[in-house]
Amino acid sequence: MRNFDFSPLYRSAIGFDRLAQLFDEAQRAESQPSYPPYNIELVSEDKYRITMAVAGFDRSELEIETERDTLKITGRKVKEEGKRTFLHRGIAARDFEHRFQLADHVKVVGAKLENGLLNIELAREIPEALKPRKIEINGDNVQFLERQAA
Repeated sequence: MRNFDFSPLYRSAIGFDRLAQLFDEAQRAESQPSYPPYNIELVSEDKYRITMAVAGFDRSELEIETERDTLKITGRKVKEEGKRTFLHRGIAARDFEHRFQLADHVKVVGAKLENGLLNIELAREIPEALKPRKIEINGDNVQFLERQAA
């Protein structure tokens, strides 16, 4: 049995429901297509790169779209007008759609198509309000708090 029940997480953990949903989706996504092949690379601490082999696709046939925490890459081949006869066909020319779940604050910052490889650059951009900050300890604040309590 390879299925896990994450419902106890929903009952007892506050704010971790997204993590449990990711586990659920990962179990269902086992049958996700492997075409076209791709790499996910950690470029630096907060920078990532997805490299997808899209040989035979033109820029106009590829679409990259983000919606909330999902990155969707779609390839739609334009149907050729003339009929071609292949003796051997080893280069796939089929349509595809690939989805990636993005972590919080991960944004697509650029994409380029070069030598049959689609490179998508991603970066984690944490908002200033969520970054750690130092709090100065000052004796004046203590007096202010004491006056309010009195």
